Amino acid sequence: MISPYDISMPVPKAELHLHIEGTLEPELAFALAARNGVELPYADTDALREAYRFQDLQSFLNLYYELMAVLRTERDFEDLADAYLARAAAQGVRHAEIFFDPQAHIARGVGMDTVVEGLWRALGRSRETHGVSTRLIMCFLRDESAGSALATLDAAKPYLDRITGVGLDSAEVGHPPAKFREVYEAAAALGLRRVAHAGEEGPPEYITEALDVLGVERIDHGLRCVEDPALVERLVRERVPLTLCPLSNVRLRTVDVLAGHPLPAMLDAGLMCTVNSDDPAYFGGYAGDNFDAVRDALGLGAERLRELARNSFLASFLEDEEELRARYLSEVEAYDFG
Repeated sequence: MISPYDISMPVPKAELHLHIEGTLEPELAFALAARNGVELPYADTDALREAYRFQDLQSFLNLYYELMAVLRTERDFEDLADAYLARAAAQGVRHAEIFFDPQAHIARGVGMDTVVEGLWRALGRSRETHGVSTRLIMCFLRDESAGSALATLDAAKPYLDRITGVGLDSAEVGHPPAKFREVYEAAAALGLRRVAHAGEEGPPEYITEALDVLGVERIDHGLRCVEDPALVERLVRERVPLTLCPLSNVRLRTVDVLAGHPLPAMLDAGLMCTVNSDDPAYFGGYAGDNFDAVRDALGLGAERLRELARNSFLASFLEDEEELRARYLSEVEAYDFG
């Protein structure tokens, strides 16, 4: 296996909360637009970067879906994934569990086959080219109907050899997890792993609902659990992983400033937190950047950072490759923070 790492590598880590569409950097967006004859409403990459000044989750999502128009072919999705994997590897990511949003592509005429086959061109060779193992998680858009989610799961059935699990993302408020009970039951029957965004902008009750109604194994975000001490106790007791995204929280104003992020208190409470990048092209940082940011802003020492890295592999869906997980964990324990 070819490895991009050397003795100065960042701490080894798994990335468990990463939307592949959210890795679309302005330079690649313009390159794909040119290739596909798509006209973007921005003069250049600098103007597009300026548009990344969001007021809230919805204003981000509006731009996020607008820019998806440049993704048309298998080659586009391959290039998108390959660019992310190269950046992630350089920041110490050894394993990535990657979200994708098929409904957003199907709605504009890009089929499930194009998306999955294109992504898999990059993911299928990622260990050899980047030294990064991968899993693919298909997300349902919670602001679409439950029927649409079921149709999406049905469309994915020919590709379940490449799809490890299902997730739930997009605008959270007003779209409780229980809306998707049926599709999650169907996904469980197919043997798919289950995660869901909950407790980012939505209330702590959404976290409880995701656990009890959807049967999820990880909570994506989960930040607002701190408002419910009984829920925190449960998450600690059941060792439910939380895939936190600190720079995303600041950019979307769920946290005012990074120095005020509750991550240290969450770790002190015994919560199984991980640090991830969410939509790094939009939120100003990839996985390693998020580690560096919380280290600097929150004063996290070496052992806290090691704990976060360890948690990321423990929370990964690597049950079918326990030897690989053990190797990653040994790399974390051996890492010298200097």
